[in-house]
Amino acid sequence: MPTTSRMALDQEDNPVVVHAGDIPPILSFRDFSRLFYRETKTLWYLAGPAIFTSLSQYSIAAITQIFAGHVGILELATVSVANSVITGFSFGVMLGMGSALETLCGQAFGAGRLDMLGIYMQRSWVILNATAVLLSFFHIFAQQLLKLIGQPDDISKAAGQFAIWMIPQLFAYAMNFPLAKFLQSQSKIMVMAAISAVALVLHTLFSWLLMLKLGWGLVGAAVVLNASWWFIVLAQLVYIFSGTCGRAWVGFSWKAFHNLWGFVKLSVASGIMICLEYWYFMALVLFAGYLKNAKVAVDGLSICVSISGWTFMVAFGMNTATSEMQSLTLCSVRVSNELGASHPRTAKFSLVVAVVTSFLIGVALSLALIVTRDIYPSLFSSDSEVKALVKQLTPLLATCIVINNAQTVLSGVAVGAGWQAVVGYMNLICYYAFGVPLGLIMGYKLHGGAKVSSH
Repeated sequence: MPTTSRMALDQEDNPVVVHAGDIPPILSFRDFSRLFYRETKTLWYLAGPAIFTSLSQYSIAAITQIFAGHVGILELATVSVANSVITGFSFGVMLGMGSALETLCGQAFGAGRLDMLGIYMQRSWVILNATAVLLSFFHIFAQQLLKLIGQPDDISKAAGQFAIWMIPQLFAYAMNFPLAKFLQSQSKIMVMAAISAVALVLHTLFSWLLMLKLGWGLVGAAVVLNASWWFIVLAQLVYIFSGTCGRAWVGFSWKAFHNLWGFVKLSVASGIMICLEYWYFMALVLFAGYLKNAKVAVDGLSICVSISGWTFMVAFGMNTATSEMQSLTLCSVRVSNELGASHPRTAKFSLVVAVVTSFLIGVALSLALIVTRDIYPSLFSSDSEVKALVKQLTPLLATCIVINNAQTVLSGVAVGAGWQAVVGYMNLICYYAFGVPLGLIMGYKLHGGAKVSSH
């Protein structure tokens, strides 16, 4: 494959030029405007279905939480704690470690090394499934862990049982994230969007049927969540094994077990970068369990975190040549593709376009939340106290969305360039040396409650 063009592959493995060569120097505003328009078209060619895919997959858990809110206040708190703390912890680990594959596949694709994409994916499967085995113990002892850290007994018991039921989803994560990165790096985005759309429709239908209509409650939630994620995995496997990826997939190989330690080190660095950011939001829901009227605090804050997650998936999709979920990010794949093809100016300009676009989307979404703050809380809960708390948190939520949308794109650049370790240290300082202590002081010592803790 020539190194002078940025290419995508069609189903016959023929190169299709999406962005030719490195961009020329920008000497005037007219040059900037012309290049911005061209790069925006390339961005949305990939980002449109990528955003849809990210939103659809994230919405699987969010829709379960919505139905749980209409089953009861304890059920909503249970799903919120389980998804945010237990499953969320595992999701963060898997998502972060899977981003190593995004870096390698993106750069290999940009350099024309298609034969390595399938090897990288298999290598990631080995590492992530081994990680899933270890994380399953975290699910098994979830009830004891939640009690140990001071969560209410009723929430700990229900969330612990729910976490055990969700172990099959853990292994679906281990399979899905490498599959997603493999397809993302080749711009096979439409098929991912189609599979995610079908999964979301089926998930919504069967969640309503099992959780509300048949009265299965949390059992129905677990059954549908597991089934939905495995549907996505199996559908993607069928697509890949059918020969639609050309030289990128030529079958299983023992090379997947070569250089595992080097892959593990990159995966761990990637995991640290993503997890430190993802777990910060998990910590917010966890700390809410220590506030007065814990169930209301957990429910209200978890709703805001879910909404923030939806908007995060928009930025996530903007950054992946896909994410995700999240990512990972269109900007990641664009940057890694362009670096692999020796196009540094194009990589830099891709960042500018993605940051500006993601920021404007964040502003639009934030304004929509503020305008509808009297309406949208009713979608998640029928409890008046929970709805009042969500309304009170909306201005802070809107501010966070605008900031996080731009920050997510910048994290995507780090993934594309292989700077995961550096960003990991930055996240550690910003979130945990500054953000968490400040939130705890304001939330507990100054009696600000969930409002200042979320901020």
